[in-house]
Amino acid sequence: MAAAVPDRLEPPAAAAAASVAELRGRFRQGKAELLRHFGESRPTAPAATRLLKALARHVDATLVALWDRAGMPAGAALLAVGGYGRGELFPHSDVDVLVLLPPAAVRQPDHEAGQTQAAIEGFITACWDVGLEIGSSVRTVDECIAEAERDVTVQTALLESRYLCGSRRVFTTFRHANTRAMDPKAFLRAKTLEMRQRHQKYEDTPYALEPNCKESPGGLRDLQVVIWVARAAGLGKSWNELAAKGLITPFEVKQLQRSEGLLKLIRARLHMIAGRREDRLVFDLQTAVAESFGYQSAPGQRASEVLMRRYYWAAKAVAQLNQILMLNIEEHVEGSQHAPMRPISEDFLERAGVLEVVSDDLYLRKPHAILETFLTHQRAAGINGLSARTLRALYNSRDQMGAAFRSDPVNRATFMQILQEPEGQTHAFRLLNQTSVLGRYLWVFRRIVGQMQHDLFHVYTVDQHILMVLRNVRRFFIPEHAHEYPFCTQLALTWDKPWVLYVAALFHDVAKGRGGDHSELGATEVRRFCRDHGIDREDAALIEFLVREHLRMSRIAQKEDLSDPDVIEDFARRVDTPRYLTGLYLLTVADIRGTSPKVWNAWKGKLLEDLYRQTLRALGGAKPNLDAEIEARKEEARHLLNLHSMLPDTEGPLWKTLEVSYFARHDAGDIAWHARSLFRHVQAPEPIVKARPSSLGEGLQVLVYSPDRPDLFARICGYFDGAGFNILDAKVHTTRTGYALDTFQVTSPQLEGQDTAHYRDLISLVETQLAHALDATGPLPEPSRGRISRRVKSFPITPRITLRPDERAQRWLLGVSTSDRSGLLYAIARVLARHHVNLQLAKITTLGERVEDTFLIDGSALQQNRKQIEIESELLDAISP
Repeated sequence: MAAAVPDRLEPPAAAAAASVAELRGRFRQGKAELLRHFGESRPTAPAATRLLKALARHVDATLVALWDRAGMPAGAALLAVGGYGRGELFPHSDVDVLVLLPPAAVRQPDHEAGQTQAAIEGFITACWDVGLEIGSSVRTVDECIAEAERDVTVQTALLESRYLCGSRRVFTTFRHANTRAMDPKAFLRAKTLEMRQRHQKYEDTPYALEPNCKESPGGLRDLQVVIWVARAAGLGKSWNELAAKGLITPFEVKQLQRSEGLLKLIRARLHMIAGRREDRLVFDLQTAVAESFGYQSAPGQRASEVLMRRYYWAAKAVAQLNQILMLNIEEHVEGSQHAPMRPISEDFLERAGVLEVVSDDLYLRKPHAILETFLTHQRAAGINGLSARTLRALYNSRDQMGAAFRSDPVNRATFMQILQEPEGQTHAFRLLNQTSVLGRYLWVFRRIVGQMQHDLFHVYTVDQHILMVLRNVRRFFIPEHAHEYPFCTQLALTWDKPWVLYVAALFHDVAKGRGGDHSELGATEVRRFCRDHGIDREDAALIEFLVREHLRMSRIAQKEDLSDPDVIEDFARRVDTPRYLTGLYLLTVADIRGTSPKVWNAWKGKLLEDLYRQTLRALGGAKPNLDAEIEARKEEARHLLNLHSMLPDTEGPLWKTLEVSYFARHDAGDIAWHARSLFRHVQAPEPIVKARPSSLGEGLQVLVYSPDRPDLFARICGYFDGAGFNILDAKVHTTRTGYALDTFQVTSPQLEGQDTAHYRDLISLVETQLAHALDATGPLPEPSRGRISRRVKSFPITPRITLRPDERAQRWLLGVSTSDRSGLLYAIARVLARHHVNLQLAKITTLGERVEDTFLIDGSALQQNRKQIEIESELLDAISP
């Protein structure tokens, strides 16, 4: 049987006379014994609580022994403050203490003041020598009160002060003075604002993939804030005392204690496994912490996922109860429970801008009112939240939301009304999820609440990602957000049923984590939802199509050659109508934007918009006519050249050397820029490099024109890698006269937020340095392996190479999938150069910390099976972390 954590470990009575070295040995031995017992015990909340209290007592005893041997002045007292003041101490938390001096200390003669200072310094030094990571302050009572008035953090620390040793009289004086100086209203406002700022720092969600179990929303700090403001208002110092005052129900006390116990247990295990103070559940430690709980990885589910699911559910409960309690305490402190009420309906009232239920048992008497709460919140003017009473009633009505509730026709109609309201869907569905009503009503949604995504580009859990996508779709229909996605807003103005897209957003990833194709499984789920909710056949078919195909448009835009008419025709056949195409485009943009702030960029936006426009033309009956399209681009390019006052036929010498594929892959603006830049250099013996700010508004567009050679692309990639640029796109063309004409879209952190002058300087630098790099001869340098991020280390991607002929069997498609790192593209290009493989097109797709690149290549080496295998093997070696 596992050993229990002992209740008390104290030095013997003679500890006061012991040397610092002896105390250090006893302290470290005692702490190690406590941690060993905890490590061997079952991972339960009571075991964690016993450890935290035993560690605090062990530190108490050590500090008292050090105080006694330090010769501290009479009338001084030692207080535990902050977290340590609560009588709990995590394995590697700081020990915060206050040396409280009597008022007479400020009037001491110089020699006595020197002795006091020496004693205090000796005490603090001895604490560090023993091994206590101490945070100390030295103040009189008046200094404490004055500092607390200036700094709410100090005020909070003093609120939890606990007597350790020394003068009880000065401690009692301090306690009374601190109580008199406390302004509950000001303290509540300050802690509420502080909590909001902290939540914003952690993206206002408990569902971050690497949450801080202390500071994140739903973490231990949210529970501490409730106790602090309640204590300052004289409402109680514990959950049971709050329950006695009617601020919290016995059921909620049990929920809080259960969630708090789990969070403390996780934090204690984190400290032990990390061997330091570590409050973040970082990827590196999640598996180890999970295994310390006894969880084991199984096919389709990691041990860490089981742990994180438990964490998210606890954090969600804490976030809900924190909101209820903070509102309740605010009502008591501010007296807003006496504010006048305005009837909204027979079931709801408005008071001080929040929605109030008419009675605590409303949802028990009338379950239909549960969903009506959110519909009323959408419709009622001036409502900006739910009251504590309403939140509590929802929290306690979960047993009402069973199978009968979900199949009730009235509830189904109300849910559809929430979706179909003119506005308010974003806030309504966030509230539905925060209060757990969404997962109770849509049982399929409940399965993905708190589910992690280990694909290296989603930074949210599945449920939070879905709500982000819903928000993004909703913003397309809000004029105030038109500047964010102008083209999407333009399309949204022509869309008659926004709710169709909201339903597709809700279900597009709802089947993740089940195994199999989540798009197909999600289509099955949404088909059932449409049938149950009376959605007509035409709208249901569109919604099902959007869920099933929600990944296709992104894949085609980022991986296939959009200048190939067959690609456009095939996609047009699949979407079939402009309505289906527009819906899929809007959902795709919202989906990519909802994965991570780092995944979307203007280049991906352009690829999707190009695919949309080309497909729309095909759907309009205009079969792709490559000759007519190219002539139109040439004519537009000539017009642009005229606007730049170029002489007639400036473009002639260059265009005579170019194949049809060049004009098919470049738009008129690029064609004109190339002609303007190269008309004097068509036969140049040395490389020509030109750069300009990208027309997309992000990064640079770089043109390289040079006599072709096998290592040219590799040397270009090597330069960009060394100069800190990320390549978003590469269009490679070889002229009839043997010149390479390559165009790159690149970005760099150096360009973020910079003015025009900085762009000019960087353009000049790129043009000079890249031309110089292309003059180099000799072997290509070895690529750097680059630094692997923590996420990639924790969730590695198995590198994959695919090599297959294209549909016409004239060229080859090379697919590369691996985790991203600096130097990756150069490593690939170097292998291709070594085997004299020609690159025709590069599609660079970066999804967070994962890359999915596609290359169109040809070369004689690809015609031999043995050489193919050799190239694939070398590429796998090159892309492996």
